[in-house]
Amino acid sequence: MRFVLGFLLSITLITSCQKEREISLFNGQDLSGWHVDVPKMDTISNTINPFIIRNGNLVSLGTPRGHLITDAIYKNYRLQVEYRFTGEPGNCGVLVHASEPRVLYKMFPKSIEVQMHHEDAGDFWVIAEDIEVENMEERRGPRSEWGSLDGKKRRILNLTDNSENPLGEWNKMIVECLGNEIKVWVNGDLVNYGYNATAKEGQIAIQAEGSEVEFKKIALSQINELSN
Repeated sequence: MRFVLGFLLSITLITSCQKEREISLFNGQDLSGWHVDVPKMDTISNTINPFIIRNGNLVSLGTPRGHLITDAIYKNYRLQVEYRFTGEPGNCGVLVHASEPRVLYKMFPKSIEVQMHHEDAGDFWVIAEDIEVENMEERRGPRSEWGSLDGKKRRILNLTDNSENPLGEWNKMIVECLGNEIKVWVNGDLVNYGYNATAKEGQIAIQAEGSEVEFKKIALSQINELSN
């Protein structure tokens, strides 16, 4: 009986610790833990920072274009993002496994983008990295045109384009990166699953890519063998 109680207590403690592993990646007050990479800010002194905190939410103003990148490197995690377009629908994205900066168009870091573009949420865009999905040619185009840099087919279509909520409402995106696999859910629907990714770890980045987007949650939970 003592053994059973001890075992149950251990499981309880483990479960409790796992629940406590979720951490918010922004503190609702400033951009601690992140750094801004906006090329225009290098040369034009009065360029605004397109990433701000407003009413406790992280906001990507959309312009000038660039990225907000975590200082830390992550692997084997579940990322939860709650976002909405505040005005006209447009473009934004979450980049995972980010590393070398400005490898594409002198702006985009080496990474795998999980698209948030209105009505395309969950597409993969590869940026000097790569990933495979089922029905690859159907979802990416002719194999001879694939690539991960300028001029190549870098977009891999998601499985459904009807998972987003109406404009102005909050969407919940979950990106699970485990080993060389990436799974994406939008509002509870599994919208993409990729494997054999060429990267397994890296920084996480948020885009400023033309449209204003609010984020009320960006939180990460580590995944380990006990929580699989």
